[in-house]
Amino acid sequence: MIYVCIPARDEERTIGLLLWKVRKTLLEFGRDFEVLVLDDGSTDGTADVLSRYAGFLPMRVIREKEHLGYGGAVERLLREVVERSAYPKRDVAVTLQADFTEDPADLVAMVKRIEGGADLVAGTLVPSLAALPRAYRISRRFARLLLGRAHRRAPVSDPLSGFRAYRVIVLKKAFRERDPGGRIRNATGWGANLQILSLAAPHARRIDEATFAPVFTRRERPSRFRPLAALRGLFELRGVSWPAPQLPSEGEPAA
Repeated sequence: MIYVCIPARDEERTIGLLLWKVRKTLLEFGRDFEVLVLDDGSTDGTADVLSRYAGFLPMRVIREKEHLGYGGAVERLLREVVERSAYPKRDVAVTLQADFTEDPADLVAMVKRIEGGADLVAGTLVPSLAALPRAYRISRRFARLLLGRAHRRAPVSDPLSGFRAYRVIVLKKAFRERDPGGRIRNATGWGANLQILSLAAPHARRIDEATFAPVFTRRERPSRFRPLAALRGLFELRGVSWPAPQLPSEGEPAA
């Protein structure tokens, strides 16, 4: 089962197109799937759009009246997957933006890598950053400098990207070891993505990457990216450590 996890807040203009593309992609791929959308306190017509698509694809909508923020929304979705998955060693969770800047077609390569033995696959921006918005491009360069060792020693070349695929057993182990009362404390995108990776990576025996090229012109609303807030959120994460991936003990089957 592929669980497509989509945090959404005020995305009425793109969420429908995104769901249509998810459905088309996964039907052609020929895998069982379920879409999980967290409506994070939307005040526009997002809920109405979601209700119209409910009959066209397997989808569960979680509605939060209070805004959780990006990090809280993603963690809520991933915990929901852990609870719903009947076969965590085989099932896959994919995180996807609701603004349609990430193409659902790119998740196929990620899932194939999971099927080939990876436990975590991180989406990595294509080598050229020229197509990125200027503020985003410059901020990513500053982020690498700010994080220093935490960025250089990360198990993937782009630890800030949230476009990822996880074998569900990895998430289950990560949340089991985490303080039950703990939550992703950083609601900004980059900080939350870095924290989630730091939780999951120690439980992944094999981590792969798959390149993708976001298309920011597909976004139908003003950008919510705030460079100073994003960098400020990373400042306290400079001490993130990256333990070596777990190795299976004798007699233990691979995840």
